[in-house]
Amino acid sequence: MDIIDINILKQLQLKADTSLADLASRIKISKTACWNRIRRLEELSVIKGRQTILNRKALNLPIVVFLSITVRQHSTHWIEKFSALVNDYEEIVEVYRTTGEGADYQLKIICNTIEAYDKLQQELISKIEFNTMATRVSLQEIKQSFILPLCQFNK
Repeated sequence: MDIIDINILKQLQLKADTSLADLASRIKISKTACWNRIRRLEELSVIKGRQTILNRKALNLPIVVFLSITVRQHSTHWIEKFSALVNDYEEIVEVYRTTGEGADYQLKIICNTIEAYDKLQQELISKIEFNTMATRVSLQEIKQSFILPLCQFNK
């Protein structure tokens, strides 16, 4: 990737629905060259897709919960079962395997009520083998960004 690709990515991260003509003009390349670069970035899976960012509060989804899970076993079978399970719940929006003290897995869950979260957690408890679970309810969202840092490419 060169600086032109990085500039295309920066522009698309800010506004994915920018017209090809506008994007090419901002980057100072032809529309054809811009289109070809976008297609190549998609083929390389640098661009994975385009999404519309929704306002969760406007959709009555005010509850954000972080669920930490520690497990006894880390077998391939357990991880496959766990992965399949968390993908069955659209409320579970992010899942990470972590290192350090306190959790092996960190889940970010969005619900409309704390009761809905409690029901989901009870279902998880009945379906997975785990050692401990700890819930943290977000009181305030300080920062949320979908823009990846591309500053390492500016060097």
